[in-house]
Amino acid sequence: MKKDWRIYSLRADFNGLAAKLGVDPVVVRIMRNRGLTEEQDYENFLYGTLNSAHSPEKMLDMELGVDIISASIDEGENIRVVGDYDVDGVTSTYILYDAIKNLGGNVSYDIPHRVRDGYGMNVRIVEDAYNDGVSTIITCDNGIAAVDAVAKAKELGMTVVITDHHEIPPVLPDADAIIDPHQEGDDYSFKDICGAMVAYKFVSLLYRERGESLGARKYLGELALATNCDIMPLIDENRIFVREGMKELKDSPSLGLKALIEELSLGGKVINEYHLGFVIGPTINAAGKLGDAKDALELLLTEDEEFAKVRSEELHRLNESRKSQTEEGAERAVEEIVEEEIEGDLQPVDKVIVAYIPGINEGIAGIIAGRLKERFYRPTIVFTDTESDPDILKGSGRSIEAYNMFEKINEHRDMTVKFGGHPLAAGLSIKREDLASFRECLNRDSGLEYRDFVEKLMIDVPMPMSYASMNLAEQLENLAPFGKSNDKPLFAEQDMEILGYEIYGRNMNVMNLKVRSTSGSVHELKFFRPEEFEERINKWFNASDCDKMKNGIRTGCKIDIAYELGINEYNGITKMQLLLKEYEKA
Repeated sequence: MKKDWRIYSLRADFNGLAAKLGVDPVVVRIMRNRGLTEEQDYENFLYGTLNSAHSPEKMLDMELGVDIISASIDEGENIRVVGDYDVDGVTSTYILYDAIKNLGGNVSYDIPHRVRDGYGMNVRIVEDAYNDGVSTIITCDNGIAAVDAVAKAKELGMTVVITDHHEIPPVLPDADAIIDPHQEGDDYSFKDICGAMVAYKFVSLLYRERGESLGARKYLGELALATNCDIMPLIDENRIFVREGMKELKDSPSLGLKALIEELSLGGKVINEYHLGFVIGPTINAAGKLGDAKDALELLLTEDEEFAKVRSEELHRLNESRKSQTEEGAERAVEEIVEEEIEGDLQPVDKVIVAYIPGINEGIAGIIAGRLKERFYRPTIVFTDTESDPDILKGSGRSIEAYNMFEKINEHRDMTVKFGGHPLAAGLSIKREDLASFRECLNRDSGLEYRDFVEKLMIDVPMPMSYASMNLAEQLENLAPFGKSNDKPLFAEQDMEILGYEIYGRNMNVMNLKVRSTSGSVHELKFFRPEEFEERINKWFNASDCDKMKNGIRTGCKIDIAYELGINEYNGITKMQLLLKEYEKA
C-alpha cells in the first residue's frame, strides 16, 4: 500500500545549535523533529546521564506508598507483590520483590495466570494472599482498575498499595495509596513510563528513605527490557535508562538473564533495541502467553546456574512454538477479512477489524492483532475462546495513531465484561453473543476516514546521498536507542535513476541497488525485500526495461528513495552503509 511521504518542517537555529553541541546540523534537525525545543533538551538527548532522571517524589502518593511498605518491613508484616504476565509485569514484579527482600522484608509474589485469571489482580488472588497471612499487597503494572479486588482486600482488613502506569478508568479502587503518573493532580513531568519504571522509582525512593544504597545501575537491564517491550516512547528518561540498561545486559549480573542471553546466541554481543524487542523480550513473554509467567520470574530470581540454563532452554522452545502458532493464526485471520478495492488498493471493508479466531491460545491474540494491524494499517482486535467460560470471548487489540483504542472501547464499556489498556493497545472480554454488535458499534463510531489508513512516512531531512559520510553515520548512532517516538533517522532523495541491481545471499533475500542522482553521483544501497522490489518495478515499468535493469543496462527509469544511513561491520572492517527503506516511482 502506498504511503504518504511527508517532510518535517519544524524550525530552529540548526547551525547555531550544531556549533554549540559539536554535531552536524542534520543531527540537530533530527532532534528537533523528535519534539525537542530547549537547548538543555538537546544537551540531555545527546549527553544526558542517569542523573537527568526525574525525581520519584513528584509522583502522586509515591511517598505515602513508600512509607506504607517501609512500615510493613519494620513491623515484620507479610507483603505480597502482585504483578502481570507480560515482560513489563514480570520485570516489575522482580524489581519490587527483590528490592523488598534485600531490605529484609517478608515478601512473596503472585502473578495472575493469563487463562485462569485474566489480566490484573482479582478476588481469588486477594483471598489467597489473605489465607497465606499476607497483610499488605503492592501491585505493579496493574491494579488501577482492580476495584472489586481492592474492595475485597479492604473488607479483609488488608492494606493495598497500587503501582501502575495504565490509563485511569472512570472509577478508582479504594486503595491506601495509588501511584500512577496518569492520575489527575500528579506532578511527574514525564507520563509515558512503563510499570517497571514506576516500580523502579518506588524502590529507589524506598531505599533512600531507609538510608540504604540501591546502587546506581541496579535493575537497569530489566528496566531496559520492560521499557522497550512495552513500547514506551524512547525519549526523555526512557531513552537514557534503555541506553544504559542495554550496556548492563551485555554482561548481566543476573544469572537468569545471562543464561537466557547465551541460549539465544547473544553472548558476548552488544545488545541493542532489536534484541530487546524481538529476541529476549518475546522469549520472556512466551511464558505468560503459552504457560505460566512465574516460570520467567523464577528465571530472573534464580541463583542456580544449572536451573537458569534449563529454564532458558524451556523458554526458548516455548517461544519457538509461539512463533509457529502465531503464523498459523494470522493466516487464518487474513482469510476471514473481507476486502474491497479503494483507490486502486485492496483494503478491508471494516474500518476497525474485529476478528474471531476459534481454538487459538489466547496468549497470542495480541500478537496476531499486531500482525494484522501492520499488514492492513487498521485498528485490529482479535478475539478467541476462553477455557473457563464458553460464553465469554477474550480479545486483544492493537491500534494506529489516528485511533485511540482505549477511548473508543471505553465508549462501549457497557458491552465489555472486562477491559483495560492504552491508546494503542487494549485487552478485553465480551460475551460471545455480543461479538457482532460490538464490531458494528466500533465501526459505526470509529470516526476514521480513508486518509487515516494511509500510513505517513516522515522524512527527517531531504538529504542528497552525496552528503552522507562515516562521520555523520557515527553521530547518528549517538541518537540511539531507536524506537517509538525516536525512529531511526530517515532521509530522502528524488529522481534517482536505477543503474542496476543484484540479488544475492543464501536465501536470495538481499539486494544491492545502484542508482545515479541528478547531479551525477553514483550510490549503492542495500535492501532486504528483493521480491517486492522486482514486483513493483515490473508494475511501474515495462518488461524490457526491467530486464535491462537486472543486467546493469541503463534505462532512464527513476524512483524516489527514502533511506537510512548506518554503519556496517564485517570481518573487522567498518564502513558507512546506505539502506533502502521505501521507494516510489518518480
